Amino acid sequence: MSKQSITLEAIDPLEIYGPGNRNLEALRGYFPELKVIARGNEIILDGKEADVEGFITKLNMLIERRKHKTSVNPYDVEDLFDGESTPDRFRLSGDSVIVHGNDGKPIKARNRTQQEMVKAYFENDLIFAVGPAGTGKTYIAIALAVRALKNREIKRIILTRPAVEAGERLGFLPGDLKDKLDPYLQPLYDALGDMIPAKRLQEFMAEGTIQIAPLAYMRGRTLDRACVILDEAQNTNLGQLKMFLTRMGCDAKFIVTGDASQIDLPNRKDSGLLKGIELTKDIKGIRTITFRNEDIVRHPLVAKIVKAFEKGETV
Repeated sequence: MSKQSITLEAIDPLEIYGPGNRNLEALRGYFPELKVIARGNEIILDGKEADVEGFITKLNMLIERRKHKTSVNPYDVEDLFDGESTPDRFRLSGDSVIVHGNDGKPIKARNRTQQEMVKAYFENDLIFAVGPAGTGKTYIAIALAVRALKNREIKRIILTRPAVEAGERLGFLPGDLKDKLDPYLQPLYDALGDMIPAKRLQEFMAEGTIQIAPLAYMRGRTLDRACVILDEAQNTNLGQLKMFLTRMGCDAKFIVTGDASQIDLPNRKDSGLLKGIELTKDIKGIRTITFRNEDIVRHPLVAKIVKAFEKGETV
């Protein structure tokens, strides 16, 4: 048995304990046999030596997290015990779990191309993932971003996509700007909703830890220590793509996904996705992953539908 006293210095203990000591109680819950007494900025621990050392380690991690956030809450405590494998331990095989979903279901790379995308993410700061609908490009990208956030490798996730019909049609939709843009961004909300509990997702978005915005909102920003995903990039022109890519700041990861067969621009030749890939193909730190029809992971009919439409378009 071990008894030890800890003194919190250079920080208001209430910022760590939380309202009604809820953060401290959440942390205590992971050490049920440990006696924890908080008196002002002093915490007295009494229990097994392993529990005392474990509590102190996690408490220091919580204090460090507070330095990078406006506040911490019980969800942050949960994250201290829920980190996924670090990159050097992440096995690039069919058994590799990227992150766990809301119901505890593991989210994995489901085929060789998805595994290549995961590997490319760890080895490069910018990756392009291109291919037909249903191959899981965006889903895997968001899973990687959520994993990085849980492991505190990044401070925020930024998801963006072009609102191609941003003029006339948006004007006829009801509500404010957010309401008008949400239909374009709904696929991103859906993927996040599979991986982060609804209440927690709302909190992340309210505090800016997770941001979802149309591509135009990226102009003028420098995005440091973030995982930034541009979805539906086939609907950007070359100038927009350049604007997005040059937002990259220190310790950032950028993922660009798109399907060159689903260009919604009035003039398909204006799409800058394939042009951008060609221009950057020889730059170290950039990798392109190409998905094909056989990589489709939705309903089995989807692959057949894609193939049938491709055949029809060439007639």
